[in-house]
Amino acid sequence: MKIGNIEVGNLFLAPMAGVSDIGFRKVCRMCGADLTYIEMVNCNAIRFKNEHTLDLLRTEDDEKPKVVQIFGHDADQMAKVCASKELEQFDIIDINFGCPAPKIIKNGDGSALLCHLDKIEEIVTKCVNATNKPITVKIRKGFKKNDNVAVQVAKLCEKCGAKAITIHGRTREQFYVDYETIKKVKESVSIPVIGNGDVVDEVTYKKMLETGVDGVMIGRGALGQPWIFSLLKHKEMPDKYSIVETHINTLKKYYDEKYLCTVLRKHLLWYIRDVYDSTSYRQVLANTISLDESLKIIKKAFEKQN
Repeated sequence: MKIGNIEVGNLFLAPMAGVSDIGFRKVCRMCGADLTYIEMVNCNAIRFKNEHTLDLLRTEDDEKPKVVQIFGHDADQMAKVCASKELEQFDIIDINFGCPAPKIIKNGDGSALLCHLDKIEEIVTKCVNATNKPITVKIRKGFKKNDNVAVQVAKLCEKCGAKAITIHGRTREQFYVDYETIKKVKESVSIPVIGNGDVVDEVTYKKMLETGVDGVMIGRGALGQPWIFSLLKHKEMPDKYSIVETHINTLKKYYDEKYLCTVLRKHLLWYIRDVYDSTSYRQVLANTISLDESLKIIKKAFEKQN
């Protein structure tokens, strides 16, 4: 498939807040992910050069194509950010109209914009006009439980110049994926459509592909198992321990150990959640303050599993 003039595969890592760090994106690409989105970033924070936000924009040379996801509700400011030097390194700019987090929607961002299609039209139009980079969007079925504006929003975004649409097939309040809505979105537009929601194994992957989507985005299904991309592509999987080691070593190039011991803990606990006697390993790992010691624990857990 092509996003604008950029040729890509069809299996993507979702932009997950607090998860899609530079190290995790690297190991997901190692395992076969075709696109790895950085976690979504606040346009206002980019404008004001917030140090933490600019840090999130860090990428490595082998991360190609580079994709950033932004959020906000002020079309003029978002357009300026799309044309800013801070986003120069990125090949594709994705706009989030789907995040359901309370702290996002209370400011009128993310999925809250699904209630204001006029704002979506203004944002996409101005962002498209501000840059030569492909602008893509991520949406969901709707905002409230019984809302279904996905097809309407998809058509609107295509009309405004968006080059691809990712559809999370549920509303903010739903707990199941509506595959029929994803199928209708795909049928309603001519630009690529990427399906997202509850893809955790080959069964759910094939179910998503049955909607006719051009690509599939994986979020929670990759937590602690970036090798899901290898499994779905039926390719040889890298050694699990080497994956964890690469994740840690990539981050060590940019951050000190004290910081990483805190930030990486959730990832390390996810990595061993399915091993034999995982509870015991997780208890020890949760109290470890050394990355070298953490790696020893994980290596032992994987060896026991084998």
